[in-house]
Amino acid sequence: MKKNILILFLIFFNLVTSQNYKITFLKSSNGNLIENQDAIFVFTNSNHTLISSEKIINHKSEFPFEQTFINRSNDFFQQITNLNEREIISTKDSTSVKKQTFEFLSETKKILGYHCKKVKTIINSNTIELWYTEDLKVKGAPTILGQNLGLVLEMVRNGNFVVAATKVEKIKTFPTISLPKKNVDVLTYKDLVWKSRFTTIEVFKEQIINFSSESKSNDTILRFANGTIAVRKVKFPAIKSGSQIFADVTEQSNGDAYDRTGSFFIIPTDKEISFLNGLQNGVKSLPIYSNGNGKDYQGVVATKNYNPIIEMMRFFTPFGVKQYNYLELKDKNWHDKVMYRQDISDLASLLSEKEVWIGINIGNYDKGGHKVSANITIHPEESSVKVKEIVPLFCTNNVMEMAGQEYGTMFNHEKGLEINFTLDKPMKNVKLRYITTGHGGWEKGDVFVPKKNSIYLDGKETFSFTPWRQDCGSYRLYNPASGNFPNGLSSSDYSRSNWCPGMVTFPIYIDLGDLEIGTHTMQIKIPQGLSEGTSFSSWNISGVLIGE
Repeated sequence: MKKNILILFLIFFNLVTSQNYKITFLKSSNGNLIENQDAIFVFTNSNHTLISSEKIINHKSEFPFEQTFINRSNDFFQQITNLNEREIISTKDSTSVKKQTFEFLSETKKILGYHCKKVKTIINSNTIELWYTEDLKVKGAPTILGQNLGLVLEMVRNGNFVVAATKVEKIKTFPTISLPKKNVDVLTYKDLVWKSRFTTIEVFKEQIINFSSESKSNDTILRFANGTIAVRKVKFPAIKSGSQIFADVTEQSNGDAYDRTGSFFIIPTDKEISFLNGLQNGVKSLPIYSNGNGKDYQGVVATKNYNPIIEMMRFFTPFGVKQYNYLELKDKNWHDKVMYRQDISDLASLLSEKEVWIGINIGNYDKGGHKVSANITIHPEESSVKVKEIVPLFCTNNVMEMAGQEYGTMFNHEKGLEINFTLDKPMKNVKLRYITTGHGGWEKGDVFVPKKNSIYLDGKETFSFTPWRQDCGSYRLYNPASGNFPNGLSSSDYSRSNWCPGMVTFPIYIDLGDLEIGTHTMQIKIPQGLSEGTSFSSWNISGVLIGE
């Protein structure tokens, strides 16, 4: 750490009125000592207790790091966290320790030569046993729990997780800490500490996604397709191998009452043409896919000079959450918003140390539309996980629907969707990250009729399944504007082809094994339903290869 880091051990002084002790604690799980752990250090005397750690004391701890100071003279404890090199926060509490209750048991034992008594308590369904001694005439513990019992030398949680003292030392000086003058309330403190442990990339904040000629771009956010698509460039930091990455989207109706398809996506720009060209110059500027059914599909498959969008998250808006909450039903308390969250860690190589075009869309024709916020959070975690190679293949989700992009109706032809792709080097342990949802046709269409999806690789059927969701009724409280039928069901209750109003459709991962250098062919076949008048069925599928 840099010299200007405000650390807690600023000055030292001799306490002549009380003996000072330093107790070292180590953690074990299921009888095994946890490897490479940061030992807990507890400093205590009759007036003060400080809970710290070996790395903090030696100025080797990474941010954020927390210490707890108990002032027994004034009867309070204070938690202090160094969030970063410049920012320290604290909160003070004078009641929590007093509220602790214990069952005093008759068992005794010796720990490090000291006579110890046993107590038990239950916290959040966890049984915690504490062994404490009164031999040293001081109090303290490796956590806030049990601070007023005596000197706690062992804590056991649920019989398998143990924090135990390994050494008790007399010391001449007691570390004194410089306490921040400004304290925050407990909830604010916990929130700030929690958020400091990961990186949040704010992509969109209360962004309106609507259909209006008045929807305009600004210096940071580009609007397309009459406002139904928002795009911006986002810079990402280096992401450690093994880190967990999550996409978070929040949605509220701003006028639209219907369930709509939404997508939070990456626009690859590593080839001559990108989806951004289609947004800026129109769908006709994108490569065309034709399978013989008489229609042209713009920008749906990868080519030598083009990659389609990569969906981080496909989500579905419910019927009018927030905007239509005034439509009251007895015993129904509508939610104020929908929060979608999805692990996208397997896409890390597309983000790490890169500036990336990221977009969000909700297909709708409403002037008020929807209000969305979207973040990406990065949670560091050291591991030996290899960086994944990503090969975009296809995306038939027509996010440019309101700018003329064709629906995914190519599955009405025997050929379905077929793509040729070339690998310049072998890929091992390859998986197809596959998202699929059926749409259209009203009650007889593919949205309400289960249809088998079949995936072929190099002419051989590799995998098939029938995507279907039967839990849509679980999301009823997100759907105030959903229609109600004579049979007692709401429209949002009905099962659908792998989606529900107010939910995320998660990808499935199809094992493809090892792929050799050269050109390969992938084909997707779905028995798409026939059109009825102006009603037609379609399928939104997307797929990328992920391998080593």
